[in-house]
Amino acid sequence: MTDFGEEDGYVGIMKGVIQGIAPGAVMIDLSHGIPPQDVLAGALTLQRAVEYFPPESVFVCVVDPGVGTRRRSIAARLGRQYYVGPDNGLLTLWLEQAEKQRLPVAMVELDRPHMWRDAISNSFHGRDIYAPCAAHLARGMALADLGSPIQDPICLDIPQPAPTNRGWSGMILHVDHFGNLATNIERKHLVAFAADINLGIPDVLVRYGEYTINGISATFGEARPGTLTAIIDSAGRLSLALVNGNARDYLGAEIGDMVHVLRELDESDV
Repeated sequence: MTDFGEEDGYVGIMKGVIQGIAPGAVMIDLSHGIPPQDVLAGALTLQRAVEYFPPESVFVCVVDPGVGTRRRSIAARLGRQYYVGPDNGLLTLWLEQAEKQRLPVAMVELDRPHMWRDAISNSFHGRDIYAPCAAHLARGMALADLGSPIQDPICLDIPQPAPTNRGWSGMILHVDHFGNLATNIERKHLVAFAADINLGIPDVLVRYGEYTINGISATFGEARPGTLTAIIDSAGRLSLALVNGNARDYLGAEIGDMVHVLRELDESDV
């Protein structure tokens, strides 16, 4: 997973390095469309993905605005999967998830240059450090052989939704390819509002700025094309969407904008 895009060959170069060390390694492109330098978007994408990958998967992640600085490079084992990449918060949500599940976690700083490529660029640690270390893990090398143990990874300070007298106030965390707006209000915050949240939550209001959405729908198809709707997305987050359209463009929305859920069909202020 990177923010490299596809046009400049950086992704292919990293794959070439991996193949040179671990021939036959199966490589899957999770995403190379993370917005440039957007560590939070990378953390969200990683969190959504890890549970669908098999044990011993190695996630090589490069969203690295601090490349070449004194920020650490790390590798981690979370449960039976691995992370290799910068120590800049990309691991935050996956780590929180692993700790809640009480999975074993171990981390090292990648401080053993003989495990890297011989020549190191200050602008391409993905090629020179992360790809080689990931390939060594894929070949069965022990995590401890890659570096010195650490216990203090950098974590992002991700805002949490706040309860109100009628529901929850949250904010937009992520905008996907379709322009859907994922918030930090999660399924777990809304379960008290409906007997079966999978069937939707009809008796609430969702507010964004001057816009009000009546109810949280179970599917996109419940609303007419061109209609603003709210759903619980596949990652379990409250999301705003424009059916067959782009909610970000329609609303002029940005990361950090506030979204409110009201318990009853009531026009009172949050």
